[in-house]
Amino acid sequence: MLCNITILIMFSGIVEEFATVVAIEKEQENMHFTLTCSFVDQLKIDQSVAHNGVCLTVVKIFDNKYVVTAMKETLMKSNLGLLKVGDKVNVERSMMMNGRLDGHIVQGHVDQTAECVEKIDQQGSYTYTFKYVFDKEMAKKGYMTVDKGSVTVNGVSLTVCNSTDDSFQVNIIPYTYEHTNFHQIQVGTKVNLEFDIIGKYIARIQSFE
Repeated sequence: MLCNITILIMFSGIVEEFATVVAIEKEQENMHFTLTCSFVDQLKIDQSVAHNGVCLTVVKIFDNKYVVTAMKETLMKSNLGLLKVGDKVNVERSMMMNGRLDGHIVQGHVDQTAECVEKIDQQGSYTYTFKYVFDKEMAKKGYMTVDKGSVTVNGVSLTVCNSTDDSFQVNIIPYTYEHTNFHQIQVGTKVNLEFDIIGKYIARIQSFE
């Protein structure tokens, strides 16, 4: 007897490193991104890799480079359409289900973008403030942040501080600053947000009460 098996792709928000964009090709409404990083030789066709928090499929591998494709909707909801050759992109391969979950459950489905409105040097660490478009109806569905909750910023699992209706802060330690593209984020930079999936489920359950 045949049965359908659904494979759930998940990430942890613990970025492995950043990949460098080496080429960008537009084909109708799609964008093909060619990147390079240290683990290209470990990739395979059809593998899922999060890029700035966006789950994309590897479609080609050659000369220590790989190619992923982003469709129109992905480009509209994320910052991938703003990428240029030479930019650094946070990358994480899908989570293996045989170890600790060091971050939080991340799906690789970006909800919207936010803009960095403040960056404060805390003498080694950094505090970033991000502002996003607030939608009351979407907030009721869990698309929001809460103090001490989790949020994914450019694929990085972070703890929320000083949450308001349309903004929040995160604190970045030196290691994260140096090993992700947070060192490139300045005031005005757009980042990808994925709100906590657990919050979305709780909001959904409460909607039936």
